Amino acid sequence: MPASYAYLGPEGTFTEVALRTLPETATRELVPYVSVQSALDAVRTGEAEAAFVPIENSVEGGITTTLDELVAGQPLMIYREVLLSITFALLVRPGTKLSDIKTVTAHPAAQPQVRNWLKAHLPDVAWESAASNADGARLVQEGRYDAAFAGEFAAERYGLGVLEADIHDAENAQTRFVLVGRPARPAAPTGADKTSVVLWQRDDHPGGLRDLLGEFATRGVNLMLLQSRPTGAGIGNYCFCIDAEGHISDRRVADALMGLKRSCLQVRYLGSYPRAEVAPTDVAALRPGTSDEAFVAAADWVARCQDGRF
Repeated sequence: MPASYAYLGPEGTFTEVALRTLPETATRELVPYVSVQSALDAVRTGEAEAAFVPIENSVEGGITTTLDELVAGQPLMIYREVLLSITFALLVRPGTKLSDIKTVTAHPAAQPQVRNWLKAHLPDVAWESAASNADGARLVQEGRYDAAFAGEFAAERYGLGVLEADIHDAENAQTRFVLVGRPARPAAPTGADKTSVVLWQRDDHPGGLRDLLGEFATRGVNLMLLQSRPTGAGIGNYCFCIDAEGHISDRRVADALMGLKRSCLQVRYLGSYPRAEVAPTDVAALRPGTSDEAFVAAADWVARCQDGRF
């Protein structure tokens, strides 16, 4: 029996479409789960080799459900990421007209991406959230709602019609998905990588966030995502989810993580992995003094000073 990949289901989600772009899925059993939490729990319990879930979209930023699951519980690690361009279709049961629609459903992350279209075309409709966009299509099929925003490809799967296609408020909207597994040795660096971590401050003080970000800035490490999430320990208590350019094997990144480990209450490493759709030749040149060679030379200089050879 082939190893399995869990994903946010049911069948017909954008998540499934993105997952099938990975070559290794040809040798994996793809198993839909009802939620991000259940998909990730399948990895934690050993039921699945890895889980594929959405983590960020270009309209609303981080997918909080996924971020919170990676922040808490048994540690997991991101192995790779996939970017997928997103556009929605309004799916309905055959014969439904726009004027018939009183209720509409989709995943909560879809609403900000179609908000203006809804205001212009269905201003009085009642919105209800679904576990996923494909699950919304299933609920329309069952008669629970009048319409669902989902991928056009889900229409045939659920016996629905496409009333409107190519719906999006923002041009070139994309969602980022990640393949998550149990902790292991990171893949070798490619030259176009990303490192993800979660940081907890030791205490709340003026300039605390600046101090954390300074560990990256002084080493020339560019940040690609910074999102605060509540810790559950009371109002004003937050941790910070960060994506940084580079790989943990890069001296500048490793040095920044060591600085954070010294100053933070807790640091959770979420992995170093190839950036989606970026070639090493497209990565911006490093700032002077931040290459591995520069770190080696600086360490050698300190050693020579300690030996009196300066």
